[in-house]
Amino acid sequence: MNSPIQVNAIFSIGKLLKEANSMMIVAHLRPDGDAIGSVVGMGLALQAGGKKIQLVLKDSIPARYRFLKGTEFIQHAPTEAYDLSIALDCGDLPRLGDFFKERSPDINIDHHITNDNFAKVNLVIPQEVATSAILAEYLPQWGFPLDTDSASALCMGLLTDTNGFRIPTVTPVTLELAARLMRQGAPLPEIYQQSLISQSLQASKLWGLALTKLQMEKGLLWTSITIQDRELVGYSGRDDAEITNFLTSVEGCKVALLFNEQSAEKVKVSWRSRNHIDVAKLAQHYNGGGHPNAAGAEIAQALKDAEQEILRTTQQYISGEIIF
Repeated sequence: MNSPIQVNAIFSIGKLLKEANSMMIVAHLRPDGDAIGSVVGMGLALQAGGKKIQLVLKDSIPARYRFLKGTEFIQHAPTEAYDLSIALDCGDLPRLGDFFKERSPDINIDHHITNDNFAKVNLVIPQEVATSAILAEYLPQWGFPLDTDSASALCMGLLTDTNGFRIPTVTPVTLELAARLMRQGAPLPEIYQQSLISQSLQASKLWGLALTKLQMEKGLLWTSITIQDRELVGYSGRDDAEITNFLTSVEGCKVALLFNEQSAEKVKVSWRSRNHIDVAKLAQHYNGGGHPNAAGAEIAQALKDAEQEILRTTQQYISGEIIF
């Protein structure tokens, strides 16, 4: 059941969407499947309802998601004025890029428990498994029914953020929502294949380099991706090619870490756990955020320095030596 704050936000968003004519929809840097599916799914539903939309993602879309109809509308920055700005699947303002230097977004819709409510109207539902799930539930209530294309986009977001319905927070309600999206035209098996299984040759080679560097100690598993690794295999994105979600499948792993070098002095750190260990608290300690079983942060350090500090802190957290 939604809280009174969430109920008020749901009502306010419906009113804002009805009154606005043109909208910019944006999601976080290094977009994942839920960010892309949410932006495209909401955008297509609003467009079908007669609204003018701009879909904006500062970073490029990973190749595995480009099969999705609607991604061709995504641009790297707004090109026209808009009445309403909507931020999706993003826990804080800096992760949106530099689009909101002078004003906050009008609407913030998200499911990260670490969201800091940075917009004028904030609908944050941490118990939902994906931002796409929130949109699939409420877009029809706001007067924007889903068609095959918008349902497919939201289905991709649901699939990818649950890692194929494998995370601990998946419930019968999650599967019922997936069934509803299928009835609205989403080809779930095809989306599963394209977004979770298929990958480019370059991504496969990047996996190879990362997996050769795997190490594990006392239940903590880790590896890294360097700028040189990406250049060597011709991988154009700054993301991790979904390697992180694979790591917790290694037997004996309690927490997995992936260090993804972004520049000489910046590293994207991703944590994953498959048990009761809340890695979102670790990410928050480093000004990041996420979910109890999947979280991340950006560290302003060289790769080797970040590895040493984060590995030490994470191991102490797992063992109970420190509590956040």
